[in-house]
Amino acid sequence: MKTPRWLKRLGSSLIIGGQAIATIGRGKVNSNDLSDQLLEAGPGSFLIVLITGIAAGTVFNIQVAAELSRQGVGSQVGGLLAIGMAREIAPLLTATLLTGKVATAYAAQLGTMKVTEQIDAITMLRTDPIEYLVVPRLIAMVVMAPIQCLLFFIVALWSGQISSTFLYQIPPRIFWNSVREWLILSDIPFMLIKAIVFGLLISILACGWGLTTRGGPKEVGTSTTGAVVMTLVTVSLIDVLLTQILFG
Repeated sequence: MKTPRWLKRLGSSLIIGGQAIATIGRGKVNSNDLSDQLLEAGPGSFLIVLITGIAAGTVFNIQVAAELSRQGVGSQVGGLLAIGMAREIAPLLTATLLTGKVATAYAAQLGTMKVTEQIDAITMLRTDPIEYLVVPRLIAMVVMAPIQCLLFFIVALWSGQISSTFLYQIPPRIFWNSVREWLILSDIPFMLIKAIVFGLLISILACGWGLTTRGGPKEVGTSTTGAVVMTLVTVSLIDVLLTQILFG
């Protein structure tokens, strides 16, 4: 029975990721490209995260605050929003946004370099393509994913507070008291751990799919799509596991 190509590429991606982590462990980092990748994974994505955070906090609050107000427990809105965002929504939605924005760029860039034989040229110049291309992208995602996630969380909470005050007349003091009561001290670090793991997965799979692109330029689009699908599926499955381990 023939092994599916996606499974081979997944295996290759994990090997590439392992090599990149080992390279970082040896202190070999291409600092020239790192700043560009940090900008792409960070400031280049802030606006998308900001807008989605505002929308997520407001929509979540409209649904929850309306129901809780009818039940006479509107004072608990902030706490429910906080734990929902910290434990699940913020890391997962941030990972989804970064997959759409950053992973597509990684897969397309490296896929194009692969089919135009630029990767072979880099190898012939006695430069390790993993160190030169993958390591900066991996570090950028691991650094920026938790920062983006924290930004998403803070923006969602503020938009939730504003919407609950304007739409359901819940005083800000009551909202933030509820947040302090419900949110456990470990929730924020665990949220950031999730974000770091997701950032690592996104970078490894996007770079792996890019470097395993075969054929002509037409294959770059197929490869990019495959990277996004595989990343979203993998992040969703790992999310279930992490939720059970961290919050179970």
